[in-house]
Amino acid sequence: MAAWALLAQLALAPAVAGGLLSFASYYGDHMVLQKEPAGAVVWGHGQPGAVVTMALLGTGGLVVMKKTAQVKGPSGTWTTVLDPMDEGGPYTLTAEQGLENVTLQDIYFGDVWLCSGQSNMAMTVLQVANASQELSAAARYPYVRVFAVAPARSDTELEDLERIDLPWSIPTAENLGHGNFTYFSAVCWLLGRSLYEALGYPVGLVEAAWGGTPIEAWSSHRALRTCGLPEDTGSTSAHQHQSGPQTPSVLWNAMIHPLLNMTLRGIAWYQGEANAFLHTDWYNCTFPALIADWRQAFHTGSAGQTEPVLPFGFVQLSTYHRQSPDDSFARLRWHQTADLGVVPNTRMPGTFMAVAMDLGDEHSPYGSIHPRDKQNVAHRLLLGARAVAYGDKDLVFQGPYPTRAVLEVTRGLLNITYSQELVCRQRDMRSFEVCCFSQVSPCQWLPAPVVAVGSRTVTLALGGCGMLVLGLRYAWAEWPCEYQSCPLYNPQGLPAPPFLLDTLPTGHTTGGRELLLMPSSGFSWGI
Repeated sequence: MAAWALLAQLALAPAVAGGLLSFASYYGDHMVLQKEPAGAVVWGHGQPGAVVTMALLGTGGLVVMKKTAQVKGPSGTWTTVLDPMDEGGPYTLTAEQGLENVTLQDIYFGDVWLCSGQSNMAMTVLQVANASQELSAAARYPYVRVFAVAPARSDTELEDLERIDLPWSIPTAENLGHGNFTYFSAVCWLLGRSLYEALGYPVGLVEAAWGGTPIEAWSSHRALRTCGLPEDTGSTSAHQHQSGPQTPSVLWNAMIHPLLNMTLRGIAWYQGEANAFLHTDWYNCTFPALIADWRQAFHTGSAGQTEPVLPFGFVQLSTYHRQSPDDSFARLRWHQTADLGVVPNTRMPGTFMAVAMDLGDEHSPYGSIHPRDKQNVAHRLLLGARAVAYGDKDLVFQGPYPTRAVLEVTRGLLNITYSQELVCRQRDMRSFEVCCFSQVSPCQWLPAPVVAVGSRTVTLALGGCGMLVLGLRYAWAEWPCEYQSCPLYNPQGLPAPPFLLDTLPTGHTTGGRELLLMPSSGFSWGI
């Protein structure tokens, strides 16, 4: 690794200092460039004022395409957009400036995905369940190429990467399991491998992750300002899971901004644990703001080649402490959906979510906050990617969600109708809670035990709640259920996501009093 990083730094140094010709840091042998209908952006460094001629060569040195670009001063950079290319390869990419030339070999066209976040994204294949089996399978996927940005921070926006942990590589057991929380990301690899199996053409994976980091560090100052956050919102925390940089924008500056010229097909994001301890209730703004800002920045940086509504998938938080009285994880999960419960939604279009609250791992050697089952995480992300990013309209990619509630006052029951067929795995007594009005408090959350589960309905016993039900919530806990044993799933094995809903009476219907279900901000209940 050290040798690769040194070579990357040496390759950059003369280009910046003396105007020598080079591709930008994240272009290299074995890379994947984005296929049609987009054009891949290629850029590099050169002598200001010089003309760079670039050629794409196919089998036998056949020239497939030629492009020219002038090196701009004073930045000393040149940029070109390739004509859209079908998937496949291999190709050779050459650039010439006067008597200088540089060549990249074994280039393929396919789909390029960026994977970012904190330590659960940074966990390597070495650290996951069935690691040896997963690592031995790497050789079967030579057309899934991997690249890892080295952790770095900067107080200003950088034009190019300062360091690289893993240059573009064909996957091996060594580079997928280099060490703990180094490279390569297990979630990213397992998602990319599954995408390759589904699509049948090359996939390029770019990892940019750092453990213990809050969303503010990954956000531009521009994005933070949209949420009314001052630019000095970072704090120094002694918490063991906030070990990474806290300062706003320092990771955006050093690890994301340099990538903006890259043409992407989608983004996968696994972050939020740090924000369960820092600015938790800002996340319903900071997360949608980051998504919108990254999309605009990549669209602009790629000369419009990256889609303006770039598909963006994320992992809803798993678990941490069993039987914790703290609800910061529950609040953060809710805020990950912009307080709307499911995605895509009006505040987060073009997004998809992998629910992970049922994948807890109390005995993980890396701490319970780092569950080892990343295969199910990647599978759930894959379903969302296929549905949202690739338009598979017939694919079920998320779990069941409540659509209707009817209160049977005389029997003290609440009947909830769901959007999908239900599979009950556990009759948990505390997973459902109702907010009851009392003389003591405007909201007292009480357990509502499940008494019956139908094909699409759940019946809850209200117990001491009486007639006035103001709110309903599900799986509102740091550790809401045991491994793959939440109460409700669909037949495809996807868990019903957690929710926090206001309930308003809207009149009478057959069987009782109809309640309108609305996403809640939670603040009216003191959450």
